[in-house]
Amino acid sequence: MNAKDEILARVRMALRDVPTGEIEADAPIDWQYGQPVEVGDVLDIFAERVADYKAAVVRCSQAKVPEAIVQGLQAAKVTSVVVPPGLDDGWRQAITQSGMQLHVEQPEAPLTNTELNEIDAVVTAAAVGTAETGTIMLDHTADQGRRALTLVPDVHICVVRADQVVSGVPEAVARLKPAVLAGQPLTWISGGSATSDIELSRVEGVHGPRTLHVIIAE
Repeated sequence: MNAKDEILARVRMALRDVPTGEIEADAPIDWQYGQPVEVGDVLDIFAERVADYKAAVVRCSQAKVPEAIVQGLQAAKVTSVVVPPGLDDGWRQAITQSGMQLHVEQPEAPLTNTELNEIDAVVTAAAVGTAETGTIMLDHTADQGRRALTLVPDVHICVVRADQVVSGVPEAVARLKPAVLAGQPLTWISGGSATSDIELSRVEGVHGPRTLHVIIAE
């Protein structure tokens, strides 16, 4: 007996007590895709799960975001920062006033990978944050920039608004649907970049920033 015959035999055995002629029907499921799930306080859970990935997490008011960005950059000891063209003007001014070298990438003249590699950090907004998994999703609109911008610099400071944090992945995907239909790329971030080889030696910064600093703006 091959594997296929064995599987079919088990199916027949499981169905042996079903009356002949009985019409199959799907079991009713009282659940709808893309709806919130119960996880508790989404902001608390999100902050906890993001921190589990060894990312720094700061919670502050919207008004304190510029200050929190500068403090995060200073903690990472960076001297140069790149930002997407649509980033909040107040955030950009705070970086400039801190004395750091600020690069504002323009779509018509994108920085080369070599130029990006020489910049210490990137600051962006986000599209969605997921409490259940501690994942941040970018859809690369103007306040997030293109993918290379968020993958090449070694430090990523990402600002997530409280109203962007949802309970689970299905709810997050529902929010991302317009971006998908528009053909925009998506980047899902769960902590700083890290991998390990066959000997389980951990290596950070291989496929993205090794340092992730998340600011939750409430």
